[in-house]
Amino acid sequence: MIEAQHLEEALSLERFGRYLAWAGGDRSLALDLYALNTRLSEALYTPLQMLEVALRNRIHAVLSASIHQRWFEEPGFLAVPHQNQQVIEALAELARERKEPTPGRIVAALTFSFWTAMLGTSYENLWQTDLHGIGRRDDRKGLRRKDLSGPLTPIRLLRNRIAHHEPILTWDLPKHHDAMLRITGWLSPPAAAWCRTLDRFDQVHPPERIALQQALEEEPENGAATL
Repeated sequence: MIEAQHLEEALSLERFGRYLAWAGGDRSLALDLYALNTRLSEALYTPLQMLEVALRNRIHAVLSASIHQRWFEEPGFLAVPHQNQQVIEALAELARERKEPTPGRIVAALTFSFWTAMLGTSYENLWQTDLHGIGRRDDRKGLRRKDLSGPLTPIRLLRNRIAHHEPILTWDLPKHHDAMLRITGWLSPPAAAWCRTLDRFDQVHPPERIALQQALEEEPENGAATL
């Protein structure tokens, strides 16, 4: 059986120290919390992946129909500076790999932050004219920018924490998990249905809350000191 002291040799003291604080100094419990964080991060990968793929493909489909397939290269179209830079970087990466820069490859190379930037106030008019058509809410009305911008902002931050192997135990994970599935259902009901067949979050997330002895100040959602 792996002991906490052996795991500490592979982890930085700062990283494992967070779990020790949550466990009140109990190294065995800290190891259990670290394992739980890992399992929850793994379980959230499926709904995160499906949400990101559905969002980018729906935006691309709508803007391809209303503008053209290379809408992201239309002069002056992208309203957020980092989006233009991301397109340049995607093209450069494809060139290094000697791949043809097809619209589909460029879209796949753009990061989640590129797509969530499309939810900003700079694109409000575009949502009124075109982007509302990327999906339907439960009431069957077209999507509004604010329907997505609110829940997707913390989801993007959560995604980045998972990608960088950071702690997520202080986050309201059931709330964000539900939002992922709900938004995916708005964008693509078949994608959401398929995602649910693979989703293991409800089996991994503890049925009872686990008390954390100390929530750290740097945690984005440290208002909840329990899981």
